[in-house]
Amino acid sequence: MSKNLGVTVLLTGLSGAGKSTICQVVEKELRMIGRKVEVLDGDQVRQHLTKGLGFSKEDRQENIRRISFVAHLLTRNDVVVLVPVIAPYYQMRDEMRNLIGNFIEVYVNAPLAVCEQRDVKGLYQQARLGKIQQFTGIDDPYEVPLHPDVECDTVQESVAESANKVLNKLNELGYISYYRELVNFSA
Repeated sequence: MSKNLGVTVLLTGLSGAGKSTICQVVEKELRMIGRKVEVLDGDQVRQHLTKGLGFSKEDRQENIRRISFVAHLLTRNDVVVLVPVIAPYYQMRDEMRNLIGNFIEVYVNAPLAVCEQRDVKGLYQQARLGKIQQFTGIDDPYEVPLHPDVECDTVQESVAESANKVLNKLNELGYISYYRELVNFSA
């Protein structure tokens, strides 16, 4: 049985990989079983908590440090914190894991070409035209996690299958004690 311990679930991957989509499904399921959940969405955090930061490596690191601090506070107060952010560098993700402790790294894996096809905001196109600088995957690197706790292949898996992987890991590690297996779900 779950002790309702807090945990931070980092969903990392390229823009358009499916981080937010998986996050929404996991959030809904966790709320259905009565868990306290907060989502620290990268876009929303940049509008409020980290407004004014750019996309240089230093600014990205500061962005993740601030997110990590808030996630740490929530986690230690028994909240499940879902963090769908690119977090492109190993060092950032390791710092986050070390600060928070109760931490699950989910690599949301989709090839760059697929992410570009899914790009509803047109960010990749703008980056390719030089209108956006230091865009992850185009002119700034994304360091693929070497040993993620969970890997979701959003080309081969349905949203439900990916969400189930995250929920199964939460269950396996004792952060939740029950959830319904998701089937035939579409976001």
